[in-house]
Amino acid sequence: MKKTSLSIKKMAMVGVLGGLSILLGLTPLGFIPIGPTRATIMHIPVIIGAIMEGPLVGASIGLIFGILSMFQAMSNPTPVSFVFLNPLVSILPRVLIGIVSFYAYKLIKDLGENKSLKILNLLWLGIIVYLVYGIYVNIIEFNSIWPILMNILLIVLSLLVAFYANKKLKNNAIDIIIPTILGTLTNTVGVLSAIYFLYGQRFVLALGQDVDMAKKVIIGIGITNGIPEVIVAIILATNIVKVLRNRNK
Repeated sequence: MKKTSLSIKKMAMVGVLGGLSILLGLTPLGFIPIGPTRATIMHIPVIIGAIMEGPLVGASIGLIFGILSMFQAMSNPTPVSFVFLNPLVSILPRVLIGIVSFYAYKLIKDLGENKSLKILNLLWLGIIVYLVYGIYVNIIEFNSIWPILMNILLIVLSLLVAFYANKKLKNNAIDIIIPTILGTLTNTVGVLSAIYFLYGQRFVLALGQDVDMAKKVIIGIGITNGIPEVIVAIILATNIVKVLRNRNK
């Protein structure tokens, strides 16, 4: 009976969070404007499912997310939708979100708070160093002031959220924050890496950019969208998981 009830609970979680992913994907609710960019939150149900119920649940919700991406590419195509017709771009990275999130959560639980806090700060340091490097490169190869300003804004936001995570959440949510960061980066890096290796020049050409700048354009997309998505995901996932935990007590 216990095993059956657990299975029912997992299936219910897949149904609820999978349905939420579909709702987010089919409505503007799945995208939050941050300045001139939009941060997607469609991956957040995958992370929540993985943390609450394990890798199979997380991967199942990620599969729903990926199939939805493929469906949208077929039903509402844009000049770059062709990349999402390939399951290596649209489905595989989304399934991996749930797997990475769960095992990161398990690792952090086993490490304890002090070591986990060090890992969290290393992640923030890596993000900020990467943004500073982006400013340096854009100054050296100056084409527009916009990428420099965007990176400065992202550095400020990253510092603010890092402070918030260290001071306000570390005692009861650090085990959520790190899996959320890694799960979000799995989505961003996984999708964009697959696009670069499979369709790099064709994708950039469809965007109206110089094909010789494929790597730089795709990295720019990753920075512009990925880091705001990390910030939004931390805020939403930590609070939602904490509410769900309190209800389960």
